[in-house]
This record gives sequence, C-alpha cells and structure tokens, in this order.
Amino acid sequence: MSSVLDQRPAPAVAGPRPAPPRRRTRTLALPEARWALAALVLFLVALPLDLLGAPAWAWGPLFAATYVTGGWQPGWEGLKALKARTLDVDLLMVVAALGAAAVGQVLDGALLIVIFATSGALEAVATARTADSVRGLLDLAPPTATRSLPGGGEETVAAGDLKVGDLVLVRPGERIGADGHVLDGASDVDQATITGEPLPVARQAGDTVFAGTVNGTGALRVRVERDPADSVIARIVRMVEEASGTKAPTQLFIEKIEQRYSIGMVVATLGVFAVPLAFGSALQPALLRAMTFMIVASPCAVVLSTMPPLLSAIANAGRHGVLAKSAVVMERLGQVDAVALDKTGTLTEGTPRVTGIRPLPGSGLDEDGLLALAAAVEHPSEHPLARAVVRAARERRLSPPDALGFTSVPGQGVSAGVEGRTVRVGSPARLPAATGTAAAAVAELEEAGQTAVLVLRDADAVGVIGIADRPRPDAAATVAALTALTGRTPVLLTGDNERAARHLAAQVGITDVRAGLLPQDKVAAVRAWEAEGRKVLVVGDGVNDAPALAAAHTGVAMGKAGSDLALETADAVVVRDELAAIPAVVALSRAARRLVVQNLAVAGVFITALVAWDLVGTLPLPLGVAGHEGSTVVVGLNGLRLLRETAWKNAVRRGAA
Repeated sequence: MSSVLDQRPAPAVAGPRPAPPRRRTRTLALPEARWALAALVLFLVALPLDLLGAPAWAWGPLFAATYVTGGWQPGWEGLKALKARTLDVDLLMVVAALGAAAVGQVLDGALLIVIFATSGALEAVATARTADSVRGLLDLAPPTATRSLPGGGEETVAAGDLKVGDLVLVRPGERIGADGHVLDGASDVDQATITGEPLPVARQAGDTVFAGTVNGTGALRVRVERDPADSVIARIVRMVEEASGTKAPTQLFIEKIEQRYSIGMVVATLGVFAVPLAFGSALQPALLRAMTFMIVASPCAVVLSTMPPLLSAIANAGRHGVLAKSAVVMERLGQVDAVALDKTGTLTEGTPRVTGIRPLPGSGLDEDGLLALAAAVEHPSEHPLARAVVRAARERRLSPPDALGFTSVPGQGVSAGVEGRTVRVGSPARLPAATGTAAAAVAELEEAGQTAVLVLRDADAVGVIGIADRPRPDAAATVAALTALTGRTPVLLTGDNERAARHLAAQVGITDVRAGLLPQDKVAAVRAWEAEGRKVLVVGDGVNDAPALAAAHTGVAMGKAGSDLALETADAVVVRDELAAIPAVVALSRAARRLVVQNLAVAGVFITALVAWDLVGTLPLPLGVAGHEGSTVVVGLNGLRLLRETAWKNAVRRGAA
C-alpha cells in the first residue's frame, strides 16, 4: 500500500464501546498451583530441621503436611482412575512415598511428593494460559456494528447477530464487524491481525475486508458475506483450539508407558512381599524387603534424569531472553528438523523506513530537498508511511518548510500548500504525472520490494520516495544457522505480497517463499510438512501467526512486537527480540536432550543393579537408600551443568557453526 492518509482518531461517539479487558487466570487461582506451593514451603521448612537432628515432633508434622498437601490431589485422581480400571504413575508415586515413610524414609517420600505436585501445577498453568489466549482473541472483533435499515436509517446491533447480506456502515477508526465486500467508500484498512501486512491497505468498492481489522479515515459501506461464526477471526479461534489438541498423542504414548510401569511395579512389589511369606518367611523381613524394593525401584532418579537438564536449559535460556514455557517445550525444540518463518516483525524490524530517495531531473531538488518537501506535507498525518518520511527527515536533521491547508483523501494521499505551491504526496497509481522518468523511478523502487510514494509540486512530479520494512541485522545469520542445524533451509510464510516477500527472502538466504497467505493457509502448509514426518518449528509474532504456532511441533513468538495471542499460543517467546537466540536455544535443547539420555542410562543402571541385589540377595535398607539417593544426586548434578554460562556460549557457537 503506497497512499498516505491522515489517521487522526475518530470522535468518541463514532465507534462502539471498547470490549472489556480480558481477565487472565492468575497462577495461584489454580488449586494445583496452591497445593504444590504449600507442599514445597512445608518441605523446605521441614528439611533443615531433619538434617540438623531436630526431634521428630519438630519436623514430623511438617513432612506429614507435605504428604497431605502435595499428595492428596494426585492420590485422589489416581484412586478415581483405579476405579475405572486404570493405574497411573501419580498414584504409584504416592504409594511409593507412603512406602518410604513406612520404613522410616520420610524425607525421600516427601521429596517425591513435591516433585510430582510441582509438575502437575505447571501443566495446569499452561492449560489455563492457553484457554485465556483463545478467549482473548475474541476481543479483536467489535461487540457491536452499525447496520443500515432497508427503508433508510441505521441501528446498532450486536456483531454476532449480523446476517449474510446485511449492509454495515464502518466509520473512521472503527473495527470492521464482519467479513464482507465494500459496496462504496474508500479507506485504508489495517489488516495486520489477519494477514500480517505491516502497512494499511487501500480498500474501495469491490474489495474484501475482514472482521476485526481496523478502518482508517474513510467511511465504508460493507455487505456481509460470511456469518460472524464463520469469519476469518472466528476460524482462527477454532484452529488454535484444534491445533493445540493435536499434541495429545504424545501424551497418550507417555501414559501408556506409565501404565505399564505402574502395573509392573505393583505386581513386583506384591510378589516380593508375598513369595517369601509363602515359603515361611516372617512378616517383618518380608515387609522390609518389599519396602526396600519399593524404594530402590522408585523412579526418583528417572524423574530427575529429565527435569534438571531441561529446567536448567530453561533457566539459562531465560537469562538470555528466551522463555520456554515448560520442560516439554525445551525438549521439543531440539527435535525440530524444519523451520517456517514469518516475515513482518520476525525476519524484519516491523517498522517502515525510508530506503530510497529519487529526485527527478529538472525538479531542482536533491535528496534532502525532496525529503524535506515530503516531510512538510506528511507532518500532520499519522499514517505509518507518513511517520517513516518524517522520521527520516528528522534523522537527517532537516527543517521542513511550513505547510498550510493540509488535506487527506483516503486511498489517494495528502496535499498541502508549501511556499505558495501545492504539494501532493501519495500513491503513484492514484496520482497524475506518474509517467516517463517518474514511472521509471517508481518501477525501480517497487522492483526492489519497496513501497513507492510519489511527490508532486503543482502538477509536476518532482521525486519518488521508497519505503520498506528492513530485515533484522541478524536475519541472514539466523537463517544460515537454522539451515545448518536442521539440514533444510527455512521456509518463508507471509501474508505480505509476493514481490516484497521474495525481495526479503533473497536478502536473507531463503529460497522457498509462500506469500499472500491467510492464517488457514499457514496452518495448511505446516500440517502438510508434518504429514510428511517433519517436526516443524514456526517463528512468528502476530495474531495471524497464532494458528500456525499452535499447529506446529514447536512455536516461537517474537516478544517485542508480538501480539498477546501469539505470545500465549507459542511454546516459547524471544523476549529480547534477538532472532539469533532461536538457533542458540535449539542447540541448547539438543544439549539438554543428550544429558537426559546420559542420566537415563545412569538411573537405569543403578535401579537395575539395586533391584537385582534386593531380589537375588539381601540388600541392606541403608545401602539401598544410599544407592537410590546417590543415583538421584548424580543425575541431578549432571543436569545442573546446563545452568553455567559456558553452556549458553557453547549453544551459540553450535548454532552458528
């Protein structure tokens, strides 16, 4: 879009009342989070008392309260699952904790309770945040719309009550209430929420507009073409919900493993207890052997095999501006083998800037003179292109002359009197005199992927200014790093036009370009790749990217300019807006996964050896506890290695290699 409009705010009476701000679920409002916090606090109070040799009456009730606060909910859910003939690992962990307490290992059981209560709380928080983000998307659509009546006149109706064929009046500054076609009027419409385009686009009779997009300074009369429940914005909501649910099969696989392990451990424990009794063993030795088995077979070391490396990687990445929302996300980041990147606000800075100034022969103007003349006329305007021109003049320390009689024509441009002459600035396609040398300058700039703005003095073209959204300084290096990590060059998915997209792609080293995409098109592309077996990483920043972020194996949002929905839907957020952090965090995730494998091997060896000793020989309980806790400490310390600063530096180096 190359016209420049005066986008001053519309009067307060022109539009509908703003929707009330959405309410985000607070973490401590979730019962899982409150119980987990209580269990953790009680454990941390009891721990030093136990270790320092305080009497049992001092720490015993605190540990008991830890068991109750952290274990009652998973225990209750486990009992309900057991009633439905399903045995899950949460119930097993509660039983193992109680078994440890029964043989005097109260501390071990309490630690196990705290670990699993915290894990459940994190899962509940992530679920609540996703629900909040989907509800927040609905705020983009206006609550009311102005409907034209058949006999003349208007009425204000709820946007959800609009029907196909209704005529809707959209005043300046209002959000459009439904998907439809413009019948009459001309304006610039900000479609960034739907297409991701950085600049408003001109809309006039015959053009399509979308619900939730923002009208500029012109009035539009729109015929509703889709039921509000089937609008693009409503479909985005459904796609986010559906795509979020497609990650469930991984969880189902984990539950199957937990089920088998739980059943196997219960059967084995009962066998260890019952078999000696059947052969005449006394009750207490048999019970002690069974409880020892329960302790050494407890998967504490297995749990700590995965959590410390992943949580350490999360903490380290967080210190460097990348927030992964869970340990599952951190693990998934290292699995990606294909990358899809958004354009505006992701590979680019997201702010239009003057990138070319072409004074025409015979105008008597140099670059500074042309820029100052255009800035004088653009100064009263609030259009993004106008701001880019004024900013460029300010950066060059120019002093634009005074402009009088400023006027704006939606979809065409602006004009004003400067030093006794009429100066117009706007779209070459909608202004006269865009011929000859001026047309050649316009073609040159547009061929380079820039938006051309024509400057006329009286009736003569005096110059052309090119404006574009510049690529981030680290965009090309990031594309190269992601190519090296995944073995495939990233793909560009954008709602912007083909020419601008291909120009940027050439600058950063991308060859596969998909332009002019709506949100559902991006989702379709991601699902097509995943149907081929690829694990796709999607990087974006806008509402229009949210469905693709949710559909992808892993979604990463750019935090500085990212929409609330993109930030909530994404699995990770780059809060410092450093694109180069993405390959670094992928490399860090792969380092964490390597440590997880190492830890699982160590934990497996310890558990297997201790269980075999207990079954074949007589494993003393203190030695069993020492071996169990020793393996837990080993894998825990190994995982904490990723907290070091050198771990991030190594990840950056591997990502750039």
